[in-house]
Amino acid sequence: MPRRPPPDADPPLLVACALGMERLALRGGGRGGASPPLVMLRTGMGPQAAERALAKALREGSATARSPVVASGFCAGLAPGMRPGDVVVAETTRDHRPAAPEVICRDNGPLLRALRQRGLTVHTGLLRGSDHVVRGAERAALHAAGAVAVDMESAATLHAAVRAGIRPVAAVRVVVDAPEHELMRIGTVRGGISAFRVLRSVLPVFFEWHRSLLLPRR
Repeated sequence: MPRRPPPDADPPLLVACALGMERLALRGGGRGGASPPLVMLRTGMGPQAAERALAKALREGSATARSPVVASGFCAGLAPGMRPGDVVVAETTRDHRPAAPEVICRDNGPLLRALRQRGLTVHTGLLRGSDHVVRGAERAALHAAGAVAVDMESAATLHAAVRAGIRPVAAVRVVVDAPEHELMRIGTVRGGISAFRVLRSVLPVFFEWHRSLLLPRR
């Protein structure tokens, strides 16, 4: 179990992902420069696993009460024209449970700028949560309701994070399939490789974001 940092230490950045493949990609990205400490948390798949794992990590001292949390990994794009390798930066996340409140990602401006400066195609908007893989008509319905992408863990992760204390939160996901590029179709392997490479490149951006949060606010 990671040790609790001293009270005067900079809070570690907590990056949560569900799958071993996602963690492999994120860890392969490198930090670059003098970076604050990192907690890389693999939550397991699904909203319940994500919520439990994050609550446990915060409770046991893997991150302090001030730690920013990033939910990352792969997602399904919902908007026509989205392609594998596109990046989704959530403005808000909404869980699949009607009673769960939306989480607003208020500090994502530096993330957007840094990702776009790297030449990545970035989409912003509502990132919906689900407890199952979304396909076909259900995908179209979520897009019609205002969502740009869907995954199973981000909304639950950020809900658990803000419930444990006020902190900066963000959800940054890489599209692995989209309306014209659904999983299990020809080209999925190529799309998965593209998404993996992009996810591998985003960790330094997370550290830039973390450093910006540590700067004195005017």
